Amino acid sequence: MSLRRPSSRNVAVIGAGWAGCAAAVECASKGHTVTLIEAARIAGGRARRITQHGNHLDNGQHILLGAYSETIRLMRVVGLKPSELMLRLPVQMRYTDTSKGIKFIASLLPAPLHILSALITSQGLSWSDKLALAQFSSAARWMGWQLDHDSSVSELLERFNQTEKLIVCMWRPLCIAALNTPPERASANVFLSVLRDSLGARRSASDMLLPKQDLTALFPEAAIAYIESHGGKIEFGTRIKQIERLTTGIKITGDDYASEFDAIVIATPPWITQDLMREHDESIATHHFEYEAITTCYLQYAKSTRLDHAFYALLDEANDNAWGQFVFDRGYLNPDQAGLFAVVISAANEASKLDHSELSLAVANQLATAFQQPAYAKPEWTSIITEKRATFTCTPNLDRLPNKTKIDNIVLAGDYTKSDYPATLESAVRSGVQAARLIMN
Repeated sequence: MSLRRPSSRNVAVIGAGWAGCAAAVECASKGHTVTLIEAARIAGGRARRITQHGNHLDNGQHILLGAYSETIRLMRVVGLKPSELMLRLPVQMRYTDTSKGIKFIASLLPAPLHILSALITSQGLSWSDKLALAQFSSAARWMGWQLDHDSSVSELLERFNQTEKLIVCMWRPLCIAALNTPPERASANVFLSVLRDSLGARRSASDMLLPKQDLTALFPEAAIAYIESHGGKIEFGTRIKQIERLTTGIKITGDDYASEFDAIVIATPPWITQDLMREHDESIATHHFEYEAITTCYLQYAKSTRLDHAFYALLDEANDNAWGQFVFDRGYLNPDQAGLFAVVISAANEASKLDHSELSLAVANQLATAFQQPAYAKPEWTSIITEKRATFTCTPNLDRLPNKTKIDNIVLAGDYTKSDYPATLESAVRSGVQAARLIMN
């Protein structure tokens, strides 16, 4: 079906997650009338605000990167100042002094000297570790940060003779944090793409950005205000159940809702997208993804409790009931949350099977051991938040869905669409922008 393309189109974006908000902002910025439709009562999708014990928290603690160019651009488009909303830190892997980890902290020198200086001054790495890391970095640059034939990250690290220390203390936690997939199952080429645009790019691209606001306030709320100021509207609590092609446009219907549009951006999670497209595009409806969970454990201590730095890496070992990979001191990001720690467990399918009280106790004991602080074993309260299908499992040669569908004027947006990035906020935003441009072109 082909529809006439007017200069200004009436566009529906289904889903107010980061991909949907990005698509809606991009369309609105070019003069199109946007209706943003969300089944929940809050925007953000799988990266949104929750309220626990009177605190505005997140359904998962996030780190953004300086390389997230589209996310930062759209923040500015909707009137935000990224430098005020996020704490910028040099890329680092910092473990506690009492652990058997490492300290690898980039300097403020221009790239690639910032990584070279971190390598020279790093602690906990032997000269053989440092040499192996330098050789890997050099080889990755030489081959353009890409393998001719994709493999697992574990196979990549073995191929380039990475030491056990580097794998345990650097590559494994970075892989799990970036791809939310264990290295033995994760795509080497996607991992290399992340390294290319962060460690292999300009110095600022590798910076770690820690949100000072909750994830809904970080972008989606401002995006909604921008859309409304440009003549659009938001429909919360509206679940779309059917899409129907008409000669005059595309009709979408749900409970107590029906409307017709010139074009549709479907920015829902893949399993919902598949239901909506079941009658229209079999290749989408039958596409198969596997999913990984992300769990965040919040622990509240006395407000005087502080870590020496905003976050630390943790040595995780499931056999020792140590599940956390990173711990964040939220007091560094928001003074109102002093004494509140957030421990992240990525690729959390196994951890999420534990009872909440059991997992909270394990995480608290892990912190007490890592920091040699017995008081950390007894927080005032804890809260476990698990997003069970937080991301797709990012395996080698994964066939991801394109933005464009077989139906004119219906496009997809989401972190699961074709990209050389894993399922991150940036890939969601980039997909939303790409979907909007397909609609406009």
